[in-house]
Amino acid sequence: MPLFPSRLTLLCCAGLLLASPLQAAAAAPPATAPASPPTATPLPAPHVLQIRGLAIGAGLPKIIVPITAKDAEQALVQAQRIAASPDADLAEWRIDLMDDATDAAALAGLGPRLAQALHGKPLLLTFRTKAEGGAAAIDDAAYGALYARLLEARFADLLDVEMFRDPAVVRQLVEHAHRQGVYVVMSSHDFHATPPVAEIVARLQRQQALGADVLKIAVMPRDPGDVLHLLDATWQMRQRSGQPLLTMAMGPLGAVSRLSGGTFGQSLTFGMLGSASAPGQIDAARLRQALDALQAAAPSK
Repeated sequence: MPLFPSRLTLLCCAGLLLASPLQAAAAAPPATAPASPPTATPLPAPHVLQIRGLAIGAGLPKIIVPITAKDAEQALVQAQRIAASPDADLAEWRIDLMDDATDAAALAGLGPRLAQALHGKPLLLTFRTKAEGGAAAIDDAAYGALYARLLEARFADLLDVEMFRDPAVVRQLVEHAHRQGVYVVMSSHDFHATPPVAEIVARLQRQQALGADVLKIAVMPRDPGDVLHLLDATWQMRQRSGQPLLTMAMGPLGAVSRLSGGTFGQSLTFGMLGSASAPGQIDAARLRQALDALQAAAPSK
């Protein structure tokens, strides 16, 4: 046997070494192009509410500024300030904060004066019961009777109805408001915690089933994850419905939900001129700046 391999053997081995990478490349599957991002599912068409020239449900979230006065004189001053502010789109009159919160005759007399002082800006009428974080306790029958009397005064454009009042009272108020051409903001408030996402969505869906025109929920976050739950629920509901949404996480931790909620489907948000009506409300001018900045950064459609 020869000590060294023949020239033929060396040439064959070299050919195999050179051919192996080419063969491996030929055997490898062809590269595929990156997958295209999935197409977004179309959202339900928005149900836009046209109120005194204001389109709720179209464009930027509209800013609600509360009237938090205790007497008629202060209320009128606040209404005039809201009317003069370019950052306030509509006013909420928190009648539970008034000294005569359950005096239907006095409130019915003041309501038209406030509407006039707002110079055409819409007015949301709200009695926030103590059971849901308000200033005054009232039973369901009195709640329904007070609202019925104020609806007959014909000064409100929207009416806040708490969804967990007596079902018969809720149904009657929704029907009465709609007969008067008043839109219903149906609301739920949790000042102690943030319900699970599924529960938030279920409440909003229940409000819609009850005939609400605007679906509202306010929750108290314990950590940033709770704020994300509120925004997640808002987006899930927007994917199911075109009804205007008014959702928020309260307190300082939840302030971001008031600023960025439009990205997730909010149609309305609360700002303030002076005194806040709930924890975490932001000055209306700063809120407007933030909404405008987010709108400017959003991709054009």
